Amino acid sequence: MSATVPKSSLEFLRKLAKNNTKEWMDAHRKTYKTSEKALKEFYTEVEKGLNKTDEISKLKVFRINRDIRFSKDKTPYNVHRSVSFSRAGAHRRGGYYLRIEPNNKSVVAGGFFGPEPSDLLRIRKEFEMDASEIRNILAATEFKKAYGGKFEAWDPVKTAPKGFSKEHPNIDLIRLKNFVVTHPFTDAEVTAPDFSEKVVHHFELLRPFFDYMSEVLTTDLNGVSTLP
Repeated sequence: MSATVPKSSLEFLRKLAKNNTKEWMDAHRKTYKTSEKALKEFYTEVEKGLNKTDEISKLKVFRINRDIRFSKDKTPYNVHRSVSFSRAGAHRRGGYYLRIEPNNKSVVAGGFFGPEPSDLLRIRKEFEMDASEIRNILAATEFKKAYGGKFEAWDPVKTAPKGFSKEHPNIDLIRLKNFVVTHPFTDAEVTAPDFSEKVVHHFELLRPFFDYMSEVLTTDLNGVSTLP
């Protein structure tokens, strides 16, 4: 039987959102650890599913403790649980992300969040030269149904990045700083027996996108490999 996300894990996070203090967490530490154990089993199930078609080098569970040093919000804990799956090898680019959060806020996401300046420039140069392939990938029927057919527009450049024309026909893509797509899940979907299969399926839909971007980021504009 596949590992599942217990309803109790969502309930714990709901209660944490209403009682986000160290004192409350200390009093409910045992419940938290039980929830984390079940979720880790679920993450491992997803990792196994991903490894059937990809190669995952690292499963990272993000800390529940928030970094509050530079934040006005001093609540100590995140009210969601998040995990990422890193792909193995320099020739495999792109990352998978899963966030479990109650009240129908859970999501899977994938792509390139905060790419290195050299990678960001390379992506923009590719889109300046030709964006037809990435547009076709985003518009593909299954991909569009799952991810809406477009990147999340988080904090794009207002007009155009330095060295690019704001009149360029692909400026909508060139302006972006991140290249990420997301898909939401309801609480009922998250706690259903087939949720791990749904997560893996949605991650697998990202592969044409990842394969394209991997090729872009490991070649120059002439298509010559830049890998050692």
